[in-house]
Amino acid sequence: MYSLSDFDFDLPKELIAQIPLAERTASRLLHVQGSALFDRHFTELVHQLSSGDVLVFNNTRVLKARLWGVKSTGGKVEVLVERVLHNDAKERCVLAQIRASKSPVPGSTIRLADAFEVGVGERAGEFYMLNFPADIFELLEQYGSVPLPPYIEHTPNILDETRYQTVYSKVPGAVAAPTAGLHFDEYLLQQCRAKGVQLAYVTLHVGAGTFQPVRHEDLSLHVMHSEWYSIPEATVRAVHTAQALGKEIVAVGTTSLRALESASQSGPITGGAANTQLFITPGYDFKTVTRLVTNFHLPKSTLLMLVSAFAGFDEIRSAYQHAILKKYRFFSYGDAMLLTSLKRQHV
Repeated sequence: MYSLSDFDFDLPKELIAQIPLAERTASRLLHVQGSALFDRHFTELVHQLSSGDVLVFNNTRVLKARLWGVKSTGGKVEVLVERVLHNDAKERCVLAQIRASKSPVPGSTIRLADAFEVGVGERAGEFYMLNFPADIFELLEQYGSVPLPPYIEHTPNILDETRYQTVYSKVPGAVAAPTAGLHFDEYLLQQCRAKGVQLAYVTLHVGAGTFQPVRHEDLSLHVMHSEWYSIPEATVRAVHTAQALGKEIVAVGTTSLRALESASQSGPITGGAANTQLFITPGYDFKTVTRLVTNFHLPKSTLLMLVSAFAGFDEIRSAYQHAILKKYRFFSYGDAMLLTSLKRQHV
């Protein structure tokens, strides 16, 4: 029904937010209720929630996943860790993207940050297996750099180390932030609790694939990247209770939504861990999530397709035109939206 070009739009470059605002909650919030649009401040989100609603956050923690180094032959390389596969005494292995003038050879070594060496294993599609000599998380924390998205043009600094991370991040493993959560501070979370809103958590380790372009005009040919997620039983119980009471299940971010919907494919949501390649486009039947807090997404991206499926293709197109006209800030460090599902709009 839709093709890639349907999700294109012109965005003035100056609207791409390059740095975070001084306060996390200082962002604007475009509230989209069907065809109605309301310009709000992010702190007003709490007034749009009711006692008994569930806010579901992704508590993944962003790794300092980018490293620079040299091959044993002397050639320079840039490494971006995509996923930590094993990190124990027996094996310390990651899946990584490597940028180099010549591809590294399996069996060779790369010296990273002029501090330690990793062994190059077999290729896995566009990725390489790299074997680390010690605890991966500790080495990345000490020698790695914050993997800012490609549209943020400055070199990562100390501010990015704090602000490209949610205040509730807990489980290390992501290479991109679940950016809708960047707008919350501890005070706003406390306000939500005080109103009777239940705070629940999932973990989905966002991969660099989230920035990969869709290359086919025919969307059915696109192969979605895989991401690991986990949903605890406490979150399952919170969702089931809210559903029984007719309350809202509010996903904070598209990653929380993907985890919840992936765990709902066979019926009521279930807990546990799995990998997901769920590709949501208009026409998808949402099983669990009824409202969504999200940032503004790139043209032709899978995330723009997701929000169009959630709130309506025409509604999102209109909302984005409004946001550009009103000079909202776009992408990771930008402003946010509050969306209601098409299903819920018609209740």
